Amino acid sequence: MPKSEERCREIREETRELIVRKSALYFARNGFSGTKISDLSKNIGIAQGSIYNYFGSKEELFAEVYSISDKIAGVHKLDTVAKLPIPADKKIDMLSEHIIKNIKKDEMFSAGIALFTQRMLEGEADDAFYKTTEKMIKSGQKEGSVVAGNARKLAEYYWGVVYLYALKRLYTEDFVMITSSDLSRILLRDK
Repeated sequence: MPKSEERCREIREETRELIVRKSALYFARNGFSGTKISDLSKNIGIAQGSIYNYFGSKEELFAEVYSISDKIAGVHKLDTVAKLPIPADKKIDMLSEHIIKNIKKDEMFSAGIALFTQRMLEGEADDAFYKTTEKMIKSGQKEGSVVAGNARKLAEYYWGVVYLYALKRLYTEDFVMITSSDLSRILLRDK
């Protein structure tokens, strides 16, 4: 019995999602120049031509992965936490807990952090992580719960540590993970 038009569309969408998801991990680990479509197709477990049915080139696939890296990394979660009507130290603790939990359990989250950070460094993405974190830091400095210093530099330092552990998650099998308290301690005063 032939597949319905609707089921064919669903299969096509599922295959496209699989390609994008697996490509995100592969690009995060190997970079653009270190990725060959032939190797990528083997990694995904589909024919090389199947990738080209969905994306005209490696550049087009990479652009798609890059464009959704903020969704993979969960930029929206940072915005949600930042808007909560609670003290800055609690926001930082919540954010740190979310980040460390997801780096530990979700390789895609780590790939999203790595790719989004690369986009920011290349000037191809809004530096929302830094700006929103900077606002929380300034608020916490006024409250007395966050260490003194240049809020922008502190935000970059915080996200630099997050980036490092996202990369460790992607590149190493056996690594020591920091705790959410360790991550929060970068910004918070001793209690």
